[in-house]
Order: sequence, then C-alpha cells, then structure tokens
Amino acid sequence: MKRHAIVRAAWDDEAGVWYVEESDIAGLSTESETLEGLRQRIRDIIPDLLEDAEDRPATIELDIIAHTHERVSTAA
Repeated sequence: MKRHAIVRAAWDDEAGVWYVEESDIAGLSTESETLEGLRQRIRDIIPDLLEDAEDRPATIELDIIAHTHERVSTAA
C-alpha cells in the first residue's frame, strides 16, 4: 500500500457540500458542509477502509486538493 495518497475534493453548489470527487484510496466516499469537516471525515474513514489490507501502512500522507467553480457577473 502506498504511504501517500491524493484525494480530490469538490464543492457541490446544489447540495451545499464538499465531497470526495476522486481518490487513490479505494472506497473513499464522503461529504460535509465544510472543507474542514470533510478533512476530518476523511481522516476518520481511512483507517476503516484499510483495516484488512495486508500491506496497511502505519501512517499515510494525504494531499487533499479542493476546487470549486465561481461565476462572477461583471455587468453594471
């Protein structure tokens, strides 16, 4: 198992939540109203997802990359 993983998070404007859009960790799927809440949920879920992995690392480094899209009106 890699000791480093990338998690891509995105904002769902319609639902009003941050969610895991893509991840190197199989099965990682969660959402939260705040980005910090999403980060905490990810930290809580990963140990359970890796519990039965033969090559489970003692720690895993995460890069959480978050993005959102905005539309700004420039009309006066």
